[in-house]
Amino acid sequence: MKTRSLRLILGDQLNPQHSWFQQVSDEHVYVMLEMRQETDYVLHHAQKIIAIFAAMRAFARSLQQAGHRVHYQTIQDAGPALSLPMLLDQLLLHYQCTELRYQEPDEYRLDQQLATYQPAAGIRKYGVSSEHFFTMRHEVAAQFKGKSRWLMEHFYRAMRVRHQILMEQDQPAGGQWNYDADNRAAWSGLPWEPADQRPVYDHSQLWQDIQAAGVASFGEPQAAQFRWPLDRTEALQQLQVFVSTALPHFGSYQDAMSHRAWRLFHSLLSFALNTKMLNPAEVVQAVEQEWRAARIPLHTAEGFIRQILGWREYVRGVYWARMPDYVEQNHFNHQQPLPAWFWTGQTRMHCVASAIGQSLEHAYAHHIQRLMVIGNFALLAGLQPQAVHQWYLGIYIDAFEWVELPNTLGMSQYADGGFLATKPYVSTATYIDKMGDYCKGCYYDKKQKTGERACPFNALYWDFFARNAEQLSRNPRIGMVYPQWRKMSPEIQAAYQQQAQLIRDNLDSL
Repeated sequence: MKTRSLRLILGDQLNPQHSWFQQVSDEHVYVMLEMRQETDYVLHHAQKIIAIFAAMRAFARSLQQAGHRVHYQTIQDAGPALSLPMLLDQLLLHYQCTELRYQEPDEYRLDQQLATYQPAAGIRKYGVSSEHFFTMRHEVAAQFKGKSRWLMEHFYRAMRVRHQILMEQDQPAGGQWNYDADNRAAWSGLPWEPADQRPVYDHSQLWQDIQAAGVASFGEPQAAQFRWPLDRTEALQQLQVFVSTALPHFGSYQDAMSHRAWRLFHSLLSFALNTKMLNPAEVVQAVEQEWRAARIPLHTAEGFIRQILGWREYVRGVYWARMPDYVEQNHFNHQQPLPAWFWTGQTRMHCVASAIGQSLEHAYAHHIQRLMVIGNFALLAGLQPQAVHQWYLGIYIDAFEWVELPNTLGMSQYADGGFLATKPYVSTATYIDKMGDYCKGCYYDKKQKTGERACPFNALYWDFFARNAEQLSRNPRIGMVYPQWRKMSPEIQAAYQQQAQLIRDNLDSL
């Protein structure tokens, strides 16, 4: 059978609505590859590997059932750890193709690998859109051309107008653009988080295959009780369940934290979105429809849509504008290695133990746990930002570099010197206690600043600003931090700094 075109589908390109699949033709063979190249570039959570491979296999089956020709290589069939270019050489020769087509990758390393790949003479190479995002790669850079700081809010407002989302003619619904101030309620325990209605799968055999292939991982595999969506149908069902059960409370409690409820009212849709089972436009439309039907308040709709239409598209634009140098940014020259408990969750800091423990168990933590617990501690303690980035990229099931890297190095670790975030997102125990219940029963005292039982966040906070006064003291968004620091006596300042140094010297024993 003569094949004209080999079409490569990557593990995060599982979109059955792509125009590629609108017609069935024997001239095309769709290639999907489980590769050690992709399992090994960082150490990944076991559930992330299982989820991507299981979803890839389900996608391949659906294509075959629709009549498409599919070449699928499992991790057991991979043999030697060949790179993507080597595998493409073999397949193009095997199928006697005259062209290679691929959807634009969303990670820089894969994009470069395919951009520089030279197939054999006579074989043409084409890259096409993944047909997923609201924007093209470089639209964000074009909007902010000539500006030293790229404020997400400006981009977000332009997107609202352009796509007529939450708009009343030319004005924002409700008369204001952003309802972030209404999205910060702490959760007292009621209303209780809705039941987890996701289906349960047994991927024990797949997990055995992954282990037999020698793939290293960490975290709990949960292979026999696996609950992440495998295809678009399940992702749409999860979207509907979220909209009807959790979304009504999401807006008020989106920044809340609790050791009693790891999901709270979050959608858990990010894996399905980032593997392209769901389109962001249909998610945004579903939420806006709930508001227009008066089933949710405006601050809830706006708070959720801002994350998808605004932040998600914005960080992608930052990623493509700043790579490849972005990954090397280290504004504060932080060099502290990750403590051992990043891999076990075994620390006496209840908030950190809960957030990391949840991440190890579920391959998921919501944005405030990632930013204001784990990321907050990492920045205050001076952990090496590239090590933090690799940990985030590996542990979270929804983490692909285009979205994870700007969130980690830029938003969380301020390693880009404020290009993305207008200030470092750090706090003492006060914020963590305000937004969650972790401080209750913790070994450390949230009110103490020094001493063996003092919460580490407290002294580390003041020491962070003292150490970095040259870089931060003129930042208008820092507020009263430096005036308060200057009012402290030299003895108190020294005590805080000594406590912080003791903490940094003994991170593994916290």
